[in-house]
Amino acid sequence: MPQHQDQVAEAITPSGRQRLALYCRGLTEARWFALTVFAVILANAALLGLETYSGLVAEWHGWLRLAEHACLAAFTVEILLRMAAHADRPRDFWRDPWNLFDLAVVLCTFAPVVRENTTVLRLLRLARVLRTARFLPQLRIVLVAVARSLPGTLSFLLVGTLLLYVYAMVGWVFFGHHDPEHYGSIGRAVLTLFLLMTLDGIGDAVRAGLEISRWSLLYYASYVLLASFVLVNVLIGVVLTSLEEAKDMDEEREPPRAHRPTPEPPDRQLLLRRIDAARRALDDLERDLARAAEAAPLRVGEARQAEQSVPSVEGRT
Repeated sequence: MPQHQDQVAEAITPSGRQRLALYCRGLTEARWFALTVFAVILANAALLGLETYSGLVAEWHGWLRLAEHACLAAFTVEILLRMAAHADRPRDFWRDPWNLFDLAVVLCTFAPVVRENTTVLRLLRLARVLRTARFLPQLRIVLVAVARSLPGTLSFLLVGTLLLYVYAMVGWVFFGHHDPEHYGSIGRAVLTLFLLMTLDGIGDAVRAGLEISRWSLLYYASYVLLASFVLVNVLIGVVLTSLEEAKDMDEEREPPRAHRPTPEPPDRQLLLRRIDAARRALDDLERDLARAAEAAPLRVGEARQAEQSVPSVEGRT
């Protein structure tokens, strides 16, 4: 029996890995930890902006370099703590794409090839700014929505490219000789129509086209209708659909929060107690009536038996 109790105690007692995971998880899930990392990310972004001023870099080069190393050390400690928080279940760390992104940004900074290339190193430091999405749920949803809308966006680009090519060829046929600056070749025609997609300069293009032919009005009207209204609305629809899907995914990924019941007012509690007391009284009354109804036939039968057992006066005489 004592041996069995010792085995149960060993099974219940958390191991060293579990204790480490619980401790680190408490740190990484604390609000002050998230605010500290967010402040370091903003400081890193500010340092990148300061390095664009050559005079400031020449004067404060050593301090800026020290601040950049401090940010790198803070990010390294953060990713190590997040990995330690998943010590009891390492697979969960690798399943989170944001953890993989953070780990890749930190590890690439220590790579020798990257550290020797200043341009790539600055781009990686700039990628740290995107880590703010971890601490801003709405921004995270938008980024996920953009990523999920890429297949639909590629289809949109394909349809838009075909539309631009067809209208560019038609424009080259009708306006190539009269307006070679804008429609002299297929490349210039595509560039002109791409700029007209934003409705910038559409008035000047229509007036120049009317001087060539009245049919140019139909050409520009149909193009604006298809390119600026239909295609743009299709793109907006694709992005909105992806945004709803990303929001649903984020809600499913977040753990359900414990529901705290709101305190009821005193009047409502008193009313509930009175209703409960009335229900108990009605239940007691119903039980008493049921007992009385069951006892009534027995009393009638006993009375009849008593009447039959008493001899009549005529019989006595």
